[in-house]
Amino acid sequence: MRIARLQVGIGAGYGLGLLQEPVLLILAGKPRSFNRRIKMKKVLIGSVLPLFLLALFAIPASAKITGNYVEVRSAEVYTGPCYANSQVGLEGKQAILAWQVRNGEWNGVSLNGLSVVAVVDAKDTLGAPDHNPYPAKTVLIVDQRANAAQRQALIEFVRSAGGRLAANVVRIYSAPIQIQDGSQMGVVQVKAGQLAKIETRSLCMGDNLCGNEVRYYPPLTKVNHAMPAYTLQAQYEGKGLGMVWNLMGERSAYVGTFTL
Repeated sequence: MRIARLQVGIGAGYGLGLLQEPVLLILAGKPRSFNRRIKMKKVLIGSVLPLFLLALFAIPASAKITGNYVEVRSAEVYTGPCYANSQVGLEGKQAILAWQVRNGEWNGVSLNGLSVVAVVDAKDTLGAPDHNPYPAKTVLIVDQRANAAQRQALIEFVRSAGGRLAANVVRIYSAPIQIQDGSQMGVVQVKAGQLAKIETRSLCMGDNLCGNEVRYYPPLTKVNHAMPAYTLQAQYEGKGLGMVWNLMGERSAYVGTFTL
């Protein structure tokens, strides 16, 4: 048995006077703090391990793919409520989305280094509360470097990533896709043959118009991280949607990364 004399301070760090009183501690065997740490470790492991195993087995077999992502809409996504309300129901029905796979596979097919673009025309403003943009029409542009298996895997990947956005694919193109990614600074360039083009830059102080800007519309698909960016150009010149467009000069883009 050990007897220790300890000075205990009361009120330190809380703006109170420091009161010190002697306290006698009788220690026998292993310190109680040591026993508590052992018990806490057992509880922690017992609590976390089932959750980890549950999360592990909940991941689908196809979920092994990461890369860069950019989307551009025909309405501002970084804006104030007043401006957003002036566009809802009128603008924001079109979007161009591009995925650049850094590494990974989809349903057992490697997609390393390949890209795919989805061009969407919806019936109402995408992402607007109380507005239903579906069904939407979608054109896919698949990287022409993809072989037959990779082409099909890219199509299935977009259907999964896009959800209802990609439920109604009306046309599929094969074209060279070039994506120059500087998304950490908001700078991205996408060129899909002669069909689609995206060019963005980072937002700056001069892009704040009303002072109430927020991320009014979230990204259309699942992303790890996405930051709003300024659209220098968003162009579609293909067929299948019954329209083409060339938009410039709006705070209508997101750039970031994805994992599925």
